[in-house]
Amino acid sequence: MITKMRKIGNIGIAFLALVALVSCQNSATPNYQYMPNMYEPISYETYGEYDIEGFENGQEAMLPVEGTIPRGFQPFDYTNSPEDIARAKAELKNPLEYTEKNLASGAELYGVYCAVCHGDKGDGLGILAKREKFLGIPSYDAAGRTITPGGVYHVQMYGLNTMGSYASQTNEEERWQITQHVMNLKAALEGRPVMEPKKISEVDDSQMLLTGDAMAEPVMLEEDHKDTH
Repeated sequence: MITKMRKIGNIGIAFLALVALVSCQNSATPNYQYMPNMYEPISYETYGEYDIEGFENGQEAMLPVEGTIPRGFQPFDYTNSPEDIARAKAELKNPLEYTEKNLASGAELYGVYCAVCHGDKGDGLGILAKREKFLGIPSYDAAGRTITPGGVYHVQMYGLNTMGSYASQTNEEERWQITQHVMNLKAALEGRPVMEPKKISEVDDSQMLLTGDAMAEPVMLEEDHKDTH
């Protein structure tokens, strides 16, 4: 009998303890957090509101300071206008060396983003053109076309006619690598010599990618390549 009463008493105590714990429960703030950092972020929430000096209107997310640019971003001082397309064709030069790495990367990227419409050879006979999904894609050697490295890069940035921009899919270096491959395809279609890569030992690493205002002429290996500017 005494043992039975003790069991009932223990059950009663456990029940009262459970009721006490449940009554203290706050669904907004758990009583016990195994790993607090998973519940309470250390950094500010992007769109959170904070009563902190320096946060305009208490909003954490603010516009960047005027005149600043994101880390790693290079300004492109050409707009999407006929005037700036012409200016890019005339002024903008490829800052990359003709190396095996750059040419191989350019060919690979071209196959991913461009060949489906422009064709593997740049003749405008990509698979989408053959299936008549897009019509009138001109060859790189079509009469009356003025194709320069600057123009090719500008088209990748903004798109042209039915072709959209590829600025979000590729970075600056990749666009210039694609440009090298396009210029070689154009030369091959026109029966001119393509640019051969320099040996790695001959390439100055500091010249692999110029940034900012240093958009200088690439080192040319053949004098007759100058007519592709």
